[in-house]
Amino acid sequence: MHGLTVYGLDKQMSRFLGNLQGDFHFIASDILDRERIFDTISMAQPDYVFHLAAQSLPKVSWEDPETTFKINVFGTLYLLDAIRAANINPVVEVFCSSGEYAISKDGKPIGEDQPLEPYSPYALSKIAQDQLSVLYWKNYQMRIVRVRPFFIIGPRKVGDVCSDFARGVVAIERGLEKKLKVGNLDIVRDFLDIQDAVNALYLIAHQGFPGDVYNICSGSGHSIGEIAKALQKLSKTHFEIEVDASLLRRLDEPIKIGDNGKLHALGWNPSTNFQDSLALILESWRNETVSPLT
Repeated sequence: MHGLTVYGLDKQMSRFLGNLQGDFHFIASDILDRERIFDTISMAQPDYVFHLAAQSLPKVSWEDPETTFKINVFGTLYLLDAIRAANINPVVEVFCSSGEYAISKDGKPIGEDQPLEPYSPYALSKIAQDQLSVLYWKNYQMRIVRVRPFFIIGPRKVGDVCSDFARGVVAIERGLEKKLKVGNLDIVRDFLDIQDAVNALYLIAHQGFPGDVYNICSGSGHSIGEIAKALQKLSKTHFEIEVDASLLRRLDEPIKIGDNGKLHALGWNPSTNFQDSLALILESWRNETVSPLT
C-alpha cells in the first residue's frame, strides 16, 4: 500500500498473510515480550506505528482481568518505551476504545469530549492505555495520536456479533443447527466496515494532531435485531431466531453511536453500505471449509 515497507507483529502467523502483496515482513512476537519489542523497533526504525495489539473482548476481561490489563497497559508501555529507546519519533497511532465512554443518556452520538466511565475490566484497561499515551505525549513530546473505534466489522474477524451471527447462519445452512441463538436484540451499536476503518487509520496517521483523539465510527446505529433479520433474509435456509439467556451480558449499554465529526473534518467519509458489509461477512463464512461451530 502506497509503496511502504510494512512490518507486522503478531503472536502467530495467520493463514491469510499469504494474500498480502507488497513489501511486507511478518515478525512473530508477543506484545508482552519486552526484549523482542525493543529489538524489533530498533531494527525497523518505523516512521509510523499502528498499535492494535490488545485483549479486546469484554467477556474475556471479566474472566481474566489480570491478563487483559497486562496486554493492554503493559504492552503499550513496552512499545512506547521501545520507541523512546530507539531514539526515533514516529507517528504512533494508539488503538483505544469506544468502550471507555460513559453511557449516552439521551442516545445521541458520542463525541470525543464525552465523559469516560468503564463498564468492564476491558474498558478500564483501555482508559489506562489511553491516559498512558497522553502522559507520554505530554512528557516526552512523542507524536502519539489516539483513536477510539466503535464496532469495526468485516470478513475474517471473529468474536463480534456480526461474525457470530453469520457463522450461525452458515451452520444452519449446513444442517448443523436449526435456530440462530441470540442475546439482547434491542441494543443499538455503531458498526463500520473494516475498509472504511483502515482508510480512517491511515488518514489520521498523516493528518491527525498529536495528543488528540478521534472516534472511528459511521455516525449511525443499527440494532442487533436488525442484524439478525438482515442475515435471515440473506440465508439460503429459513430459520427462527431464539433468545438465549446465556448470551445476555451482566452490564450492557442500550445505545452506543459515535460522532465522527472530527474524523469527517480531516476529509474522511464512509463508503461501504452496512448491508453490503453483512453480505461480505456471511459469504466469507460460507467459503470456510472448517466447521462454523469451531
